[in-house]
Amino acid sequence: MPLGITQNFAISLTGYRMPLVVVGINHRTAPIELRERVVFDPARLPEALRELATLPSIQESLIVSTCNRTEIYCATESDEASLADWLQRYHQLGVSLHHCLYRHDDMRAVAHAFSVASGLDSLVLGEPQILGQLKDAYRMAQEAGTTGPMLNRLFQATFSVAKRVRTETEIGANAVSVAYAAVRMARTVFSSFENRTALLVGAGDTIALAARHLHADGLRRMIVANRSVDRARELASEFQGFAIGLDEIPSHLSEADIVVASTASPNPIITRTMAKDALRVRKRRPIFMVDIAVPRDIEPEVAELEDIYLFTIDDLQTVVNENMEGRRQAARAAGEMIVSAVDRFEMQIRSRQAAPTIRRLREQAEQARRHTLDQARHMVAAGRSADEVLEFLSTTLTNRLIHAPSQRLRDAAETGDGTIIETIAQIYHLDRD
Repeated sequence: MPLGITQNFAISLTGYRMPLVVVGINHRTAPIELRERVVFDPARLPEALRELATLPSIQESLIVSTCNRTEIYCATESDEASLADWLQRYHQLGVSLHHCLYRHDDMRAVAHAFSVASGLDSLVLGEPQILGQLKDAYRMAQEAGTTGPMLNRLFQATFSVAKRVRTETEIGANAVSVAYAAVRMARTVFSSFENRTALLVGAGDTIALAARHLHADGLRRMIVANRSVDRARELASEFQGFAIGLDEIPSHLSEADIVVASTASPNPIITRTMAKDALRVRKRRPIFMVDIAVPRDIEPEVAELEDIYLFTIDDLQTVVNENMEGRRQAARAAGEMIVSAVDRFEMQIRSRQAAPTIRRLREQAEQARRHTLDQARHMVAAGRSADEVLEFLSTTLTNRLIHAPSQRLRDAAETGDGTIIETIAQIYHLDRD
């Protein structure tokens, strides 16, 4: 959570208690070697939720489990040790988790949930996947029957806040990965990817991520070129594309509207001559090229060709850095929204907690009203005058309604309990002067 949000919460969330706790481990507190050992198998998550629900004092529970975080949300009076011990037992760990767990209680737990869902606590600031993962976790907990009034209210509010943050800030608007920046940059050349072809040179993580972004943006035809054709075929199959070897690139380069290259080759794979020949076949239709590799996969001289738009890793990194700063500014605005949302949530919880008392107060007043009204009707039936009945009705009802607070004020005065006197004065808006 950004520092500014934490500071604001430290000021605004004092003294209020609610039975809510979050215990977790994430990319900031533990290395991947430990995080991967506490990931929950989705197929076994319902079983884990039901087992968690058997712990003493656990009223409600929900588990969020991703590659970067595992978190337990509970409505409970339990302490951190019992949840940590359960986590270690469930995953049969031979090491202690206590040193890398974090804990948030009460309204800080609410603030944490809002921050996580909005992408402010993610490895990549503002990434949108976590919101869907939280929704999946909530759905599974509901299906397992381990949520209740507290977690239901929390996560309904959480999803609403995250939607507001996405809608009203630019937290997710700009590219913050090289692969995504490459696809966004391609949009400056092609307004639509629908009828375009992409040639992806390489089959590593960056190329795979670029392929996913291109596919999500509507591109349906991909060619994956790699030294290992089997690996190229494996990646291409995810997107109904087809695979070729690096030596086949000259024969297929003319088909490509978009080229993204990222291999470990020590020498350029796409030369100026290849690109020039491809443009001749394409009848000068432009090609957008991104060379993410170091050393470069595309000869720098390719940029000299008209109708070739060539960008390097340095060009993309500049875009990524600028966009990350934009996200940081958006995160500050999102943090202010979250502070306000937590305050609203706290007021709603307080109001709900007061509802039973308000209901009993109204029922008591209604009982006094009906009893007094029945007496007044009997007086009317007995022939008493209207003025006498009205005087009786107003005086008796007033006395009955203020009897309890009046008696409490007298008792407080006798015992010197100034707090009760002040509270009743505030309730009835009395001018004590």
